[in-house]
Amino acid sequence: MKQPWIHNAKTDGWFILSPPFLILFIIFLFQKQIQGLENHYSFYTWLFLIVFVDVAHVYSTLFKTYFVKEEIQKRKLLYYGIPALSWILGLILYQFGSLTFWSVLALVAVFHFIRQQYGFMQIYARFEPNNWSKKIDEIAVYSATIFSMLYWFKTPRAFTWFVENEFNWLKNLPDYTNFITVLYVLILSVWIIKTVVEFFKTKQINIPKITLITGTYLSWYFGIVYFNNDLVFTFLNVISHGIPYVALVYIREIKQKETTKLNKFSVFRSTLGIFLFIAIILGFAFFEEFLWEILIWNEHFSLNVNLSTNWFQFLVPLLVVPQLTHYLLDGFIWRKPKKVN
Repeated sequence: MKQPWIHNAKTDGWFILSPPFLILFIIFLFQKQIQGLENHYSFYTWLFLIVFVDVAHVYSTLFKTYFVKEEIQKRKLLYYGIPALSWILGLILYQFGSLTFWSVLALVAVFHFIRQQYGFMQIYARFEPNNWSKKIDEIAVYSATIFSMLYWFKTPRAFTWFVENEFNWLKNLPDYTNFITVLYVLILSVWIIKTVVEFFKTKQINIPKITLITGTYLSWYFGIVYFNNDLVFTFLNVISHGIPYVALVYIREIKQKETTKLNKFSVFRSTLGIFLFIAIILGFAFFEEFLWEILIWNEHFSLNVNLSTNWFQFLVPLLVVPQLTHYLLDGFIWRKPKKVN
């Protein structure tokens, strides 16, 4: 069977499929050291995981959108309207309080993370027919992700998505943990049985798709349910989401693009160009987090910019525009154009 790699086995394996497995291996190998790492090197874990992976992956979207002149001209309303809409929505939400603002943003982020796994699964299943087998794969991805989040909503966790108590309002729901656990195990069992039966029946196996779904189950379960540790959650959540996304953007928008369509992006095709590509998104990420730190958080460093909290209702929604724009745009930019008969 010809495997439906996005680029090739080596690139997909290292940068898209392996992150959850590698991180889990490291976590199980160094469980005792992880807490000390967080306690003594919190600045560096924040710098690497949050700034250089999580925030940086947001700016990799620029190479598919705002850095592409033809793309902007083709969908001006989308690319100018989404940032404006993001700020307006932020301004409105912040009027209901900081916690409401961050709670809604957290739910949007969760949806974005879930849909990314679904999107990768669809890419790796792109040559398969839309039958019951593919539906089970889709349900499996949603089960792997949604179960973990529903478990989080009803079970005290030692970590947050953005801020403390962001999901507290969901704790008033009836206790459904036993029901969803049974459903989770049932769906996982059906998916495993279906996969094994298909293999023995067809003597073929879709390696990247099965690896992607397995990695999704492992990263979400161990990151949220099994371990109750802030650094473990951040490691699995951020690396498993950010690195594959950056890799996909680079592969699709630079590596696989026709030379005639690359224009100024051709400089990023070389080995040095890869580092330049990374340096650009890291630069944007660091600048954004620098603004957050000096204007809002003052956690890791401060320039003593003592703004009144009254300004937060304008600044926080403004600073979150790149992130929210990334979440919203993602629902449009990866859609395959409909075939015209």
